[in-house]
Amino acid sequence: MRYEDEDRQSKNVDDRRGQGGGGFRFPGGGGGRGIQIPIGGRGGMSFTTLLILGAIMLFFGINPLDVLLGGGQGFPDISQQIPQEQKQVPRSERNPFDIPGLPGSEGPSRQAQPAQPGQQPAPKAEDEMKVFISRVLADTEDVWHRVFQSFGKNYKEPQLVLFTGGTRTACGVGQSAMGPFYCPLDQKVYVDLAFYDELKRRFNAPGDFAQAYVVAHEVGHHVQTLLGISDQVQRAKQRVSEREGNRIQVMMELQADCLAGVWANLNDQLKKRLEPGDIDEALNAAAQIGDDMIQKRQQGYVVPDAFTHGSAAQRQDWFKRGFNSGQMKSCDTFNSGEL
Repeated sequence: MRYEDEDRQSKNVDDRRGQGGGGFRFPGGGGGRGIQIPIGGRGGMSFTTLLILGAIMLFFGINPLDVLLGGGQGFPDISQQIPQEQKQVPRSERNPFDIPGLPGSEGPSRQAQPAQPGQQPAPKAEDEMKVFISRVLADTEDVWHRVFQSFGKNYKEPQLVLFTGGTRTACGVGQSAMGPFYCPLDQKVYVDLAFYDELKRRFNAPGDFAQAYVVAHEVGHHVQTLLGISDQVQRAKQRVSEREGNRIQVMMELQADCLAGVWANLNDQLKKRLEPGDIDEALNAAAQIGDDMIQKRQQGYVVPDAFTHGSAAQRQDWFKRGFNSGQMKSCDTFNSGEL
């Protein structure tokens, strides 16, 4: 991606790296909206350590027995926190993308982000990554402000939280093992920068635009929240079986991939950011973190009914649909005849 020193960094970055409560990890993965990738190693723990971890889990609202017995994920199902609707929502009201195509004109200029005082020093590589992520977030702000203005809405910018190991969120405890995720209850994106090293080494998905794609995907979930799509999805999942709920969640994730593609297209129109090979980096990352690829790595076989994010081919396809069209109306996964 093409960035210069004078390019704006978003002011909406909360750097929690190295702060208390962020240096622990719990086993397992989790149910945030976003890039689900299990990270971390294994090791034995003493009884005293277990007691300490148990106290920490209780403090953050996690049942230690759920974690120890393997029944919990450490991150509550967001659908349980939304009241169940008593009457069926008419299908005409549930179509989330009855909106026009989007412009690609120049957005308003913004001031650069001031330095944040009192931050703990971080390794140079991570500081450079923070600058890069802040610039990508700024680009999402500029694009989505213009998009929302095009159909008469105001875009509320999300905050992006950088953390180490784990951090508190309105959705429960966020863990590095979950990969980057979005919490709709506080409208924040959460990223442990160690994820990008895993993406490069473990999942063979290097490149700066692969990293930008991950941020754009999570911001896509924020767009879904602002448009009311997230609430509709959670209500729908409460009325169906787990298998059908997984299928609806896949639609949600593929739509976020498509919105990331829309952003990539419009951002290049606005800022001329793309370089040769950037889109290939995003497509490779989308494939490497497809449910089928992750299941093959973890267990050696694929269970499609357990997909929650979509296959490698599906994630690539929907990102390309968004990128090729540059229009949100191409991202209606919920009424698509075929995913």
